[in-house]
Amino acid sequence: MSAQDFLVELGCEELPPTALMKLANAFAKGLADALDKAEIPHGEVKALATPRRLAVSIAALADKQPDREVERRGPALQAAFDGDGNPTKAAEGFARSCGVTVDQLSQLETDKGTWLAFNTTEQGIETASLLPEMIDKALHALPVPKRMRWGASRVEFSRPVHWLVMLHGDQVIPADILGLSAGRTTRGHRFHANHTIELAHANDYIAALQEACVMVEPAARRESIRDQVKVEAAKVGATAVIDEDLLEEVNGLVEWPVALMGTFEERFLEVPAECLISSMKANQKYFHLVDNEGRLLPRFITVSNIASRDPQQVIAGNEKVIRPRLADAAFFFETDRKTPLIDRAQSLESVVFQQQLGTLADKSRRIGELAAHIARQLNSDEEAARRAATLCKCDLVTEMVLEFPELQGIMGEHYARHDGEAEAVAQALNEQYMPRHAGDELPQTPTGIAIALADRLDTLTGIFGIGQRPTGVKDPFALRRATLGVLNIMVHQKLDLDLHELLTLSAQQHADLPQRDGLVETVLEYMLDRFRAWYQAEGLDTTLFLAVRARNVTRPLDFDRRVHAVAAFTQLPEAAALAAANKRVSNILAKLDGPTPSTVDKTLLSDPAEIQLATAIEARQAEVAPLFAAGEYAQALNALASLRPAVDDFFEAVMVMADDPKVRDNRLALLASLQALFLGVADIALLQQ
Repeated sequence: MSAQDFLVELGCEELPPTALMKLANAFAKGLADALDKAEIPHGEVKALATPRRLAVSIAALADKQPDREVERRGPALQAAFDGDGNPTKAAEGFARSCGVTVDQLSQLETDKGTWLAFNTTEQGIETASLLPEMIDKALHALPVPKRMRWGASRVEFSRPVHWLVMLHGDQVIPADILGLSAGRTTRGHRFHANHTIELAHANDYIAALQEACVMVEPAARRESIRDQVKVEAAKVGATAVIDEDLLEEVNGLVEWPVALMGTFEERFLEVPAECLISSMKANQKYFHLVDNEGRLLPRFITVSNIASRDPQQVIAGNEKVIRPRLADAAFFFETDRKTPLIDRAQSLESVVFQQQLGTLADKSRRIGELAAHIARQLNSDEEAARRAATLCKCDLVTEMVLEFPELQGIMGEHYARHDGEAEAVAQALNEQYMPRHAGDELPQTPTGIAIALADRLDTLTGIFGIGQRPTGVKDPFALRRATLGVLNIMVHQKLDLDLHELLTLSAQQHADLPQRDGLVETVLEYMLDRFRAWYQAEGLDTTLFLAVRARNVTRPLDFDRRVHAVAAFTQLPEAAALAAANKRVSNILAKLDGPTPSTVDKTLLSDPAEIQLATAIEARQAEVAPLFAAGEYAQALNALASLRPAVDDFFEAVMVMADDPKVRDNRLALLASLQALFLGVADIALLQQ
């Protein structure tokens, strides 16, 4: 069995740039999985792609499956021969099915007896005969949302296909896929090398295309773009702001990237930078530049797909295109500022938020009530919160946000300042959407925090209240993101707010909710359950989450403090024994028919071990009570860890279920008081699996 490099390349019309790497990686994974399932040895599998091609290279792909030793088991020995030692029909039939005679069969010894068996070597199938079907299936399984047909063909793919390369070493693998016959001919850059290229060997591919002005390795092409953009910016002492999503999209648009710098008129800088940046990124895929103080400069960098002999002409063309785009942004900005935000509030009465939940005006009113309550708890300005709630959705009906939805909130802040609104109100209009994504900054001002929380809680109670909670695959109102936003704000901004209380008030603001019964508890459970994945991402064991979740804690900040306290507790040498003891206590108390005895009578304590435990519990109760009140759970558990010797001695020396019912109940009450101490933080019995 030998091995050689393998290449498959599908040439096509320009693929969607934002989906290019998703398609390329899926193609490579599908093919790798198929090879692994067929047990064909191979080396590194690499996804290669440009706008005009999807390719996969596989190092050291074996030319066939390994031969396999196959053992077939026949009838048991006692059923294979009669009393005279002659083969039975069962033995003869098994031998015929194996293509041999009975005397050519072997015997297999097992712990359940002896059996007739046949051992043979199954020859591996040639890789070349398996590859066409593997590749065809991998291509048809690509995550293409909408396939298309072209010409008179019945073939369907994301874009029309034009050529197919399949080389194993220097040999073409014969195949017909998507209406194309496989060969060794690829194509160079559409303009710089618009001709066919004959590949002598699969491992010639990357170098041959590089010569034909095609950088087929996505990672190398992406870094080339990054480096070129930085170099261009450095020429004028500026910094290029390289958004990774934009970089990935640009990488999906070019085969031979060439970065060029252009300029635009300084007068456009009177427009908020965010507007200009959105226009440059969304419409033209340009990278913007800033000075040392982070101020936008009247320059941009575009990435061309050709190395022009006259780059100035390419630059001039891009400058000509961007000018009307920026002029539109300037026009929207000037037009929007003519109408104060407060005058747009009436327009929200006709903009539906959700059919059953009313308009954006209705939502703003609900946000106002809840935000004012939160502001009061934060000792903040209630009137500022109400004013911000009234204005918070008004920028959604401005020309700028209608053109660039990603500027919602940002433009609200700009327009509010222009209108002379209080600074706290203006900032809140932007901060209401924070965090916009994982790792994004959080709202910092009390008014912004109040609006951000109220907006998300209103959406959660409303959508759950009409029975449209998220499913495993569908979350059209982004309720998971809303929940994580609430938890992030409360935990990281150290807000000791009661989620149950806020959800109750939020639900009360909705006039009509078909599923109001149990709504608050349902939403609360959904939200707190998001902590499970949160802590898994932190590398914490799920049992820590479950131990705290069992205590029905409704304040997210308090929840987080308890989880990290329990995490620290588990590192103590006493933790395992105390968790086991709590598990034992929990099991004992769970078996009681009636209520758990609650009062310990010291006069009934007789055994030294139970007296020692009662004394230790009483001392710890006095020590941890103020720690619990202050939320110092880690210190409390450290203190409780000192109970281990007394707990161990008690279970070793004392019979809990004594014959005397008074003594028995007293000992049960003692155990209940021990359990209650730990339950002040979490149910650590759940740490014992």
